[in-house]
Amino acid sequence: MPETPVPAPTPPLQMLPSRPLRWLLQALAWLCLALGIAGVFIPGMPTTVFILLAGWAAARSSERMHRMLWQHRLFGPMLRDWAAGGRVSRRAKWSAAATMALGAVLVCWAPVPSWVRWFSLTSMACVLAWLWRRPEP
Repeated sequence: MPETPVPAPTPPLQMLPSRPLRWLLQALAWLCLALGIAGVFIPGMPTTVFILLAGWAAARSSERMHRMLWQHRLFGPMLRDWAAGGRVSRRAKWSAAATMALGAVLVCWAPVPSWVRWFSLTSMACVLAWLWRRPEP
């Protein structure tokens, strides 16, 4: 498979106001990447949103990390689809729906206050409604 060209980071790294901001954005990128990887294994925890945030922060702080994410076997297609018009694959939609359903079952069985239960279920329903309205690649 040919290597996908990596778009130039925007804004150009030279336009960032300071080195501390770049370090902060790079730390955010690594944190989001770690959370996205954790989301692959933890039911109910999102993956896509953290990978998209990692890609955004990396594009503004580290050309090397940006390139690594863009060309990654698992995360690259997610970033490329999003960059091509906010597209989300059907597989990602079904995966999100399944993990949110599992999370909903767990929150319904857990001994939590009713407001926590309703807030969680309402949030998941809103995210799923938004997600399924996204175009597919």
